[in-house]
Amino acid sequence: MVHPATIERPQADPSGLQTFSGESDRRRLTHAAVKAVLRLVEAWGGSNAEGAALLGVSESTWDRMKGGKWEGVLTQDQLTRASALIGVFKGLHLLFANDMADRWPKLVNKGPIFDRLTPVQAMIEGGIPRMIETRQYIDALRGGL
Repeated sequence: MVHPATIERPQADPSGLQTFSGESDRRRLTHAAVKAVLRLVEAWGGSNAEGAALLGVSESTWDRMKGGKWEGVLTQDQLTRASALIGVFKGLHLLFANDMADRWPKLVNKGPIFDRLTPVQAMIEGGIPRMIETRQYIDALRGGL
């Protein structure tokens, strides 16, 4: 049996890249990430079920987050989801006027990664990989790639 004190803990990435692996970083970023995702889901007209699925939490946790009664720490995967969603939101607002930027995620899309689903549906079904693809798609549309 390995003694817990001998297990190497993840260290900050020496390159300075954010990995969301360290608990102190996750604890520091959680509040802002939750606040941003709550706001963008509201701006997109998303339901509680959609918000919960996008962030990768239960609906009861989503409800506690909305009510300001959640004091947890997001996981590395949840912070990655939040980062991708925030990037999509920001990219859309750089690409479109506010109204279209907030309507676009809920419109059926014929784009190659959406398969006639709304981007929200596609991101829920495809998880983190599809969220990252959606962010890259938006960045490419606005000439960022």
